[in-house]
Amino acid sequence: MQGTGSGQGFWALLSHDQQDALSGLSLPRDYPAGATICLEGDPATHVFILTAGLVKVVSATDDGHDIVLALRGQGDLVGEVAGETTGRRNATIQAVDAVHALIVPRGTFNSFLDANPGAGRAYRRVVTQRWNDADTMLRSRAATTGAQRLAGLLLDLADRYGRPVDGTIHLVMPLTQDELASMIGASRATVTRALSNWRRRGFILTGQRHVTILAEAGLRKVTGQQWPG
Repeated sequence: MQGTGSGQGFWALLSHDQQDALSGLSLPRDYPAGATICLEGDPATHVFILTAGLVKVVSATDDGHDIVLALRGQGDLVGEVAGETTGRRNATIQAVDAVHALIVPRGTFNSFLDANPGAGRAYRRVVTQRWNDADTMLRSRAATTGAQRLAGLLLDLADRYGRPVDGTIHLVMPLTQDELASMIGASRATVTRALSNWRRRGFILTGQRHVTILAEAGLRKVTGQQWPG
């Protein structure tokens, strides 16, 4: 699922020596939940490597609404694209929970990649995967319903951030219903109807900012995926 960043994060693809070298070139910074890490339109002078916590990448539409473009978590690289295009941030990055990040000046980061071919390959792998994920998401919108995409997003979030509890998966929900709708390219009414339907069918339980997946197989059936075994 493109929204949460599939595959291994950039940090995990580096060797311990590469991690130590990059840490020495960076400024560590802590952000509390809800903090704005950078604003859309700001100069893109640095890249961020998340070593703990979760952020959402948000952009404003022409009519003033915010849409969530992606979630990024521990090990992910954030803010790497803007400096290669316009030189300004193309989205706002907000901390969902407490975040620890390494801030690396863009020129320093590029020099590090040049001097460390393995790190350069890791960077290209991550960027290529994100473009592939974005392409897959765009193609899926022409062939799937909003409910199918929502089920897929919930499963992806559960896989990355969920906690198994007695045969269920408990997920602290990082997104509002409006934000879920923006990520899957559907209306909030679609999200509300789907969640209500799945509650009635015993697939999920919902509460204030959390979702418990009771029947993973049921959600996979909604997406059209086969349940293993």
